[in-house]
Amino acid sequence: MVVRESVIQRLNEHLKSKKSEFIAITGRRRVGKTYIIDTVYESHLCFRLTGIQNGTLNEQLVNFTQKLISYSQSTLITTPKNWQEAFILLKNYLLTLSKKKKHVLFIDELPWVNTVKSSFLQLLAHLWNDFLSKENNYILVVCGSSTSWITKKIIRDKGGLHNRLTDIIRLKPFTIQETKAFLNYKGIHMTNQQVIETYMIMGGIPYYLNDIRRGESIAVAVERMCFMDDGILKSEYDNLYKALYDNPQDHEMIVTTLATSRTGLTRQEIINKSKVLAGGPYQRAMEDLLLSGFVTEEVTFGNKKKGSIYRLNDEYSIFYNRLIKPNKKYISGIWLQISASQTHKVWTGYAFENLIYNHISTIKSALGIASVFTEISAINVMGTKEKDGYQIDLIIDRKDATINICELKYYNAPFEIDKKYAEVLRNRKQKFIMHTGTRKQVFTTMITNLGIIENPWSLEVIDKSLSFSDLL
Repeated sequence: MVVRESVIQRLNEHLKSKKSEFIAITGRRRVGKTYIIDTVYESHLCFRLTGIQNGTLNEQLVNFTQKLISYSQSTLITTPKNWQEAFILLKNYLLTLSKKKKHVLFIDELPWVNTVKSSFLQLLAHLWNDFLSKENNYILVVCGSSTSWITKKIIRDKGGLHNRLTDIIRLKPFTIQETKAFLNYKGIHMTNQQVIETYMIMGGIPYYLNDIRRGESIAVAVERMCFMDDGILKSEYDNLYKALYDNPQDHEMIVTTLATSRTGLTRQEIINKSKVLAGGPYQRAMEDLLLSGFVTEEVTFGNKKKGSIYRLNDEYSIFYNRLIKPNKKYISGIWLQISASQTHKVWTGYAFENLIYNHISTIKSALGIASVFTEISAINVMGTKEKDGYQIDLIIDRKDATINICELKYYNAPFEIDKKYAEVLRNRKQKFIMHTGTRKQVFTTMITNLGIIENPWSLEVIDKSLSFSDLL
């Protein structure tokens, strides 16, 4: 496997362990959770069960029975009436296995298996506590795309599973560097600018990236995957949140609302615009989205008491709501047509800013401050009759008495700063210092996709310039 080296190493370490292990893997839908377990533990799998979406208790039990018959190679097993009987059958099968090697039990899409009032989770906890944990040759892996469900029901459980996990693996999307390595491994060699564009559309989701074909231009790939009627990203959104949450309407309304705002929204702004009911419905949906990584919670610089700002940071969800959803009717050449529009230009600014926010560690390394503690924020000051407002996309507040105020620009060529724009940057820096009253040293930092053209104006107002394409 070309990426995920640290995760693979962790999983392999569990094979060498002298005790049984209980692992929970969380991560967004399509991020590769199932693939990595199947790949690393292929020769150790003794039982593998995948839940059936919206399946009844009986359907889950029949599915369990068929898997147990397949692994045990016994034709004498009949479908149990309940999970208690099912786990007795499973334990009896496990007792027949050799104790000289590690055996992996993998339960995928656990939230789907655990149907209402089925007692599956309680009985799974009993199997671990009463049998598996007392042996030394088992690895129990549980997994599910609903990160919030796994977090609440397994990781934070106060019952039979409390503190039972021996490892929690949070599988994140590929970074943009990992995305480039993955595409190269597939024989797809893009320019750095093309990798950036690809990432802004679909993020570092392996399932999406795997659909890009060798010898296909980015424009052709995007049109096929996102706009043609059978494109995987044209229909993916319809099931993305439905597969994760039992009642996804509130989640989808919050995501749709956040997709309209580049700078993020407050709790009250989301409620007002999305029409999601305040209180329980909003709180539950937002907690799910935060735990699953679709939304991030941030603060306004220097004003933590004012309340949080919520930003949608899932690349595909942003792209879908901004560009796929309004262009559902397919016509040949639609992507090139969209690419020339103002709507596309606005999206690129939003998507590039999101890309930077999702790669803060890369930016810090490029600035030479990887080991410096920082707080990340933004600021948007509304203008009045007396004073002009100002906005700063990204603020890196450092513990070494320094602040980087970052200007983020996505452009189709190296960006050139002229006299007028230099004045804008100069004034913005001064407004920030006056408004915040900071006594720290303030650097104006330019982050672009293709760098800037060095000239007298840039030399005067830019303290540090980063070309993101050079960081790949």
